[in-house]
Amino acid sequence: MKTKVICPGSFDPVTLGHVDIITRASKMFDSVVVGVLNNPAKNSSFTTEERMELLRKATAGLQNIEIVEFDGLLADYTRERGITAIVKGLRAVSDFEYEFQQALFNKKLNPELETIFLTSNTEFMYLSSSGVKQVASLGGDISSFVPECVHDEILKRLK
Repeated sequence: MKTKVICPGSFDPVTLGHVDIITRASKMFDSVVVGVLNNPAKNSSFTTEERMELLRKATAGLQNIEIVEFDGLLADYTRERGITAIVKGLRAVSDFEYEFQQALFNKKLNPELETIFLTSNTEFMYLSSSGVKQVASLGGDISSFVPECVHDEILKRLK
């Protein structure tokens, strides 16, 4: 049986931490769907299409990745598309508390769905999209936080 998983998120913007989790998942599973959440209620710095394009560039070397947009319930999306598990990266205990609660909701809504937690590479444990946005908006150097191939696009938008 081929394993198809999803790495969901807002990716606003994509960071090296995101790419690390996606890359590691791509080595563990046959197919990885990177689900870019379209949440009109959220004030994103990048449109859904822009976030998807940044992710395509950042994951260009990975063969078993599909970048998609989704909205609504993740449990429904996974059921409709035959996705068996959610892969989430964890940076700290506070991430676990939130993600564990989300995993329980998703399991209740879709009993066939599992959530797999990957701990962040220690190099990226502090890294978040909101932190990148803050550093960039204040004129700081984000080159060690985001993929080089999308650095200039991200910096142009956030500066």
